[in-house]
Amino acid sequence: MDTCAECGFVYDLTHATDVAPLAREHAVEYADLLLTESPKLRQRPKPDTWSPLEYACHMRDVLLVQRERVLAARRTRTPESWLMGRDERVEHDGYAEQKPTDVGRQLRDAAQLFANVLERLGDEDWARTLMFSYPDPQERSLRWLALHTLHELRHHLLDMRRQLDS
Repeated sequence: MDTCAECGFVYDLTHATDVAPLAREHAVEYADLLLTESPKLRQRPKPDTWSPLEYACHMRDVLLVQRERVLAARRTRTPESWLMGRDERVEHDGYAEQKPTDVGRQLRDAAQLFANVLERLGDEDWARTLMFSYPDPQERSLRWLALHTLHELRHHLLDMRRQLDS
């Protein structure tokens, strides 16, 4: 069991089946934060730290990529997961210029899509694996992928709140 030193998230694989509703709930929290009128929403606190809006765009894309990874693991035996290009997406997709209300809606939709594929997994499906490439190539179960996605959701929500509250 791994624990995130910064946010306290615990990777307890027995809780993977709880991720779908939590992903939806967190997406609503992101969308609510994106309704703020604060100029901090688009401001980077440091050049190498994303703004709250950029974190939200990242999470939208993470949910979509993770959904595709789950679907690939269901159709193929231990598929390779591709790098999502998280840093490149910030510029390539223009995260900083996106409309916060659009991102909030898209994030809720992405969470719904991700949650839907998780809710369709049977007991045997949760054990299916894929080669996860970050930070080092390693075979991971769909249980781990679900929890890792929840960790990302919680961790970046904390990042957003810290920046907006500072």
